Formats: sequence, C-alpha cells, structure tokens
Amino acid sequence: MAASVPMERAQAGKPHWRIENGTAILEGLWTFPALHGQIAATEQALHAVAASRWDISGVERFDTVGLRLLVRSWDRVLPQQLVCSDAQRALLEQILAVGDAPPLPRRHILVDTLTAIGEALLHPFSHVGDFLRLLGGYVLASLVIVLRPRLMPWRELSVESYRAGVTALGITALVGYLIGMVLSYLSAQQLLQYGANIFIVDFLGIAVLRELGPLLCAILIAGRSGSALTARIGAMKLSQELDAMSVHGISHTLRLYWPMISSLALAVPLLTLWTTLFALAGGAVAARGQLDIPFSLFIDRFRDVVPVRQLYIGLAKGVMFGFAIGMVGCHFGERVKPDSTSVGTSTTASVVASITLVIVLDAIVAVALSLTGK
Repeated sequence: MAASVPMERAQAGKPHWRIENGTAILEGLWTFPALHGQIAATEQALHAVAASRWDISGVERFDTVGLRLLVRSWDRVLPQQLVCSDAQRALLEQILAVGDAPPLPRRHILVDTLTAIGEALLHPFSHVGDFLRLLGGYVLASLVIVLRPRLMPWRELSVESYRAGVTALGITALVGYLIGMVLSYLSAQQLLQYGANIFIVDFLGIAVLRELGPLLCAILIAGRSGSALTARIGAMKLSQELDAMSVHGISHTLRLYWPMISSLALAVPLLTLWTTLFALAGGAVAARGQLDIPFSLFIDRFRDVVPVRQLYIGLAKGVMFGFAIGMVGCHFGERVKPDSTSVGTSTTASVVASITLVIVLDAIVAVALSLTGK
C-alpha cells in the first residue's frame, strides 16, 4: 500500500498516489466528498509511505479535510523536498499555523443533567413570550384596521378564507357524516335494551351541536390548515420573503398574520355548522336503519328537545378554536430556524400544540358552563 495504490482508487477524480523514483506523487481530488469513509485509512497509508520527495502539484483540488489529512500524515512538518504551487504551499502553512481544533472539555454527567433540566423548564417561557407578542401585534393590527378601514387586507383575507374554509368542505362533511353514523349505531345498541329509542335524538342533538361538531371540526382544521400556516411561514422565512417584506415596509402582522388568523376565526364556526349538519344527517340515517325512527319524527323531536342555545355555544366554540389554531400556526411559523429540518419539526409541533390547546379550551368551556348551570 505504501508503494502503490489499488486500481479502484486510481481513477480520474479519485484521490490516489504512486511512487516513482522515490517521489510520492499525489493526484486527483483530495476533498471530503472524495475521501469520505476512507480518511483514517488514507492517513495511515500516507504516513507509511517512505519517500524522500513529495509532489502534490498534480492534485486537482484540495479542501480543508484533504489538507489536514496530508499535514497529519507528515507529522505536522512539511517535507524538505516538496513540489507544489505557491497557493498550495500557502494553504499548507495556514493549516500548520492554525493547528487542529482542541478537544472539547469533558463535562460531568451531573452538569449535563442539570443543564438539560434548566433548558426544559425555561423553554415554555420563551413560547409564552413570543405568543403574547404575536397576540399583541394582532390586537394592534385590528385597532389599525378599525381606525383606518382602507387598510383592510381584503384580498389576503379572501384568499385565506378560501384556503381554510372552502377547500375543507369535503373532508369535514365526510368525517362528520361517518362520526354521526357511528355514534348513532353505538347508542342504538344501548337504547334498545331499555326501549328508549326516541332518546337517541336528544343524545345526538346535544352531543353533536355542543361538543363533537366544534371539536371534530377544530381537530381537522388544526391538522390541515394550522400545519399549512406554519409550513408556509417557515418557507417564507427560508426564502427570505419576510425579510423582503420588512425592507419594503410591509407589516408582517397586518398583511400576513392578521388575515391568516381572522380567516380561521371566520371559517371554523361555519365549518362547525357544516360538519354538525352532516353528523346529524348520518345519525338520522343510522337511527332509521337501527331503531326504525322516521326522518320526520327525528326532525320534530330534535326541534322540540334541543334548545337553540346549544347551537350558539357550538358556534362560539368554533370562533374560539379557529382563533387559537391560527395563533398557534403563526407562532410556530415565526419560530422556524433557517434550515430545512426546522420546517418539518415546527409543523409537527404546531399540529400537536393546536390539537392540545383546542381540547384544553373545550374542557375549560365545558366546566365553566356546568358551573353556571348552562
């Protein structure tokens, strides 16, 4: 190995060397991609070369990895007989002057553990600060629009409402219909045992209008539109579109975040009503098949036993859920770092945080309404 190089390595572009009349001649590319996986073996082989003269003038290209490998194989001393260009010699001298990076100091496992615990405890506070800053910006943008209506971003609001609302009609209708059928089938099996078939209307009406309709719709929108907001804002950060907006004096909050959040606050309650109607339709179909309840009787009973207040509660939840999803989506989009992996990580975190926040808000509202007797 010291006297020659295997044939598979002596190819055009590959780093290779040969011995001629006591001279070690290096050729090819001495870069990290070309040396990848063979750095240690190549360094050992060069160190064992017994040559009084070295010729590296035929090397096509060096990078830092190749230069450091060569210097280490020479025990950090340039050969007395070295044939190279002036640029190559200057680079070698720079490598010798800089030296190898010092090894990282060893840290105690207790220090690392305490540091990790501290970072985990402080990490949520950074989210809270950024979230409150975004919320304050949204409120200020709303005041600006109220005081100066001509600044209303109608086009952006229309586009975002279409993306969040119209394009989600199909999936929300399908899922709502199937969930209504499943609930009706499961309830029918229990109600048949007690002869209380007609009470399936009471159960479906209150459960779907007040809880399942808003919650199911919000979860779908969080996974669909909330993640899309984060991904789009993250992509705009990577492509420096947000920086370009700042250079041109365009407010991110007014032209970007405000339409995104407001469109979800408007679209989610409408989608909640849409999802609820299909869920009730699926429940009515299942009740007709399982309990032999006619559609006319289902509608009459629903109108008599389900107060319209339940619909208002469901729509109010939709507004709250839509606003929360938009805020979380924009928040995690702003926290995207300038690398490609951060977009996927932030998008995943956005979906998880949105769904968790929706469920927490729904639980808070349910407890509050139960305490007030409503």
